[in-house]
Amino acid sequence: METCEHTLSKTERLCGQKRISRLFEEGESGFVYPYRYVFLRDTSQREAALLISVSKRYHKRANKRNLLKRRTREAFRMNNSDLKSILTKESSGIDLALIYSTKEILNYNTIENAVRKILETIQEHL
Repeated sequence: METCEHTLSKTERLCGQKRISRLFEEGESGFVYPYRYVFLRDTSQREAALLISVSKRYHKRANKRNLLKRRTREAFRMNNSDLKSILTKESSGIDLALIYSTKEILNYNTIENAVRKILETIQEHL
């Protein structure tokens, strides 16, 4: 079975209440339309761990929320190779939360551009 470099493995998904609460308490945040993002450098991890949130308040239907999460994951997978190379050089990881914060359902190109800008901003901070 072949493995693709553009996958989002279990280790790249942010899970665990302690890690998530630590991310939101100690992390740095910013806003790039349509996302609010929070990131925290994590020296105990070796990879970037991602959490995606789409508010039920703005998108009542689960299929809409899932569509936006799928588009976000795809954009992250296709653009995080530069971030991975930086993190492997420094032998540290990063926890990242992307919170979709608009009522509009945007197309994939807009989402991909926003995710790319967020990743570039994080690279500058590192």
